[in-house]
Amino acid sequence: MQLDFQTREITVKLVYYGPALSGKTTNLQAIHHLATPEARGRLMTLETRDDRTLFFDLLPLTFKQGSINMRLKLFTVPGQVMHSATRRLVLQGADGVAFIADSQKAETRANAAAFADLRQNLADNGLDLSTLPLVIQFNKRDLPDVRSDAELEQMAKLGKEPVYKAIATRGVGVAETFLGLFDLIWAKLEREHGFAAKFGLDGALMHAEIARHLNLGAYNSITPPPESRR
Repeated sequence: MQLDFQTREITVKLVYYGPALSGKTTNLQAIHHLATPEARGRLMTLETRDDRTLFFDLLPLTFKQGSINMRLKLFTVPGQVMHSATRRLVLQGADGVAFIADSQKAETRANAAAFADLRQNLADNGLDLSTLPLVIQFNKRDLPDVRSDAELEQMAKLGKEPVYKAIATRGVGVAETFLGLFDLIWAKLEREHGFAAKFGLDGALMHAEIARHLNLGAYNSITPPPESRR
C-alpha cells in the first residue's frame, strides 16, 4: 500500500495469479469492460503470438470517497513455468492475491503446482500467505468435466479463503471475486493503519462506491452466488 498525502491518494496492488490459460487476463478484460469510463484506466496487455501473457497485464482503477482517491492497480502474472522470476517480481509489494484456478479436472495438477509456486514466490518477497488477503476463483465453470459444486464447497470448508465460481469470458463471478478480495484487503489495511480514524474512510461505503462503478448488467449472464468461507 502506498499513501500520498499531497495528492490524498491511496494506492493498493492486487495480483491475479494462477496456472497458464486459467483466465487471469480474461478477468482483467472483464473488469475493464464492466467498469465505468470515469473509474477505469487503460488496460495494458502484452501477449505472445499464442495469446499467452508474456510479462504482465495492468489495469488501474480509481474510486473516490470524500477527498480521498482510492487507486487500485490490478496485475496478472504469466502462468508458464518458465516465467517464475517474472511472477516473483510482479508479486513485490502485493496487498492481496486472487488465485485463478482452472475448474477442469485435467488441470488439477497445474493448479496445485501454481499454488505452490505462489507460496514460494511470496516467501521470497518476505510475504506470508497465511496473513496475506487471498481469494480463490474456480474459472471455466461452463466447460465439460469440471470439478463439481459439491467438490468446491468441500474444498472451501477446508480453508479460510473465500472461494468463487466464475465464467470469466461472460463476466460471471468476476466482480464478486474482485470485490471479495478488496474487502479482505481493506479489513487488513484498516487493522494496520486505522483509515477510518485517520481519514474518515468507511470500508462499506468504499465497497458500495466500487460496486456502483461496475456495470453488472453489462453481460447477459446470471451470476451464481459464490461459495465463501472467511
